[in-house]
Formats: sequence, C-alpha cells, structure tokens
Amino acid sequence: MIALIQRVTQAHVDIGGETVGSIGKGLLVLLGVERHDTEGGADKLLDKVLSYRVFSDENGKMNLNVRQAGGAVLAVSQFTLAADTAKGLRPSFSHAAGPESAQVLYDYFCRRCAEKIETATGRFAADMQVSLVNDGPVTFWLQV
Repeated sequence: MIALIQRVTQAHVDIGGETVGSIGKGLLVLLGVERHDTEGGADKLLDKVLSYRVFSDENGKMNLNVRQAGGAVLAVSQFTLAADTAKGLRPSFSHAAGPESAQVLYDYFCRRCAEKIETATGRFAADMQVSLVNDGPVTFWLQV
C-alpha cells in the first residue's frame, strides 16, 4: 500500500462539479492499493501517515504530526500509484490490486482514519478533480 502525502493549507475533491470532500490545513493522502496488501498493512500505513512529522513546530522545524498540528486528512484513491514504470513509456498496472479488493482496503483505510482524525474522502473509481494548495511544498511517498 502506498500513500503519497502532501501537506496542504486546503484541498478538495470535486465530482461532476460537486465538492464531495474538503479540508483546510492537513494532509492530502493519495492512496494506492497493491495486489498483496492487507488490512494489517493498511493499519501500519495509517499509523505512519498520522504520525509522520511534517508540520512545523514553534521553531520552524518539521516536528509535528497532523494531529498535533490540528489538521485533517483528505483521502483519495489513486490506483496509478501502483504503476510499474520501470520499462517503456507506458505504465503497467500488474502490481495494482483489482477494483474489488482495492475498494475494500480504501474504505477500510478511510474508516480507520476517521476514527482517529477529521477525515474527508473522494469517491472510489470516480473521475475526480483534486485541487490543493501544497504548503511548502511538502510531499512524501510512504510505503510499508
């Protein structure tokens, strides 16, 4: 399971001109599910996302996690993160989970996240437009 996290001052997801999820300060989490991922892996990744210290403390050092900073999470499914780009000029998605298992793990991740912090989401397998103001910019690729 892969999480591309971006520290944001605001982010939202629109589908067909309607905003379905939005946050102010926090983390935009683009979530890719791979073929062999499990709920246990989702829990480990969630713990890492919520504990990762990417917000500045009073001394300007990245020393606070999203909860300590008073932020929220916007979680968006993005299967393209599981792409194999090692060869050629066209990505292969042979490592990506199938739609059914990917949705189960995405929903699980979002549900568990919402138990711990304010969480907004996109909509699985929808054509989404994601808008954000990346603060920094600060972006990290997390994988467990």
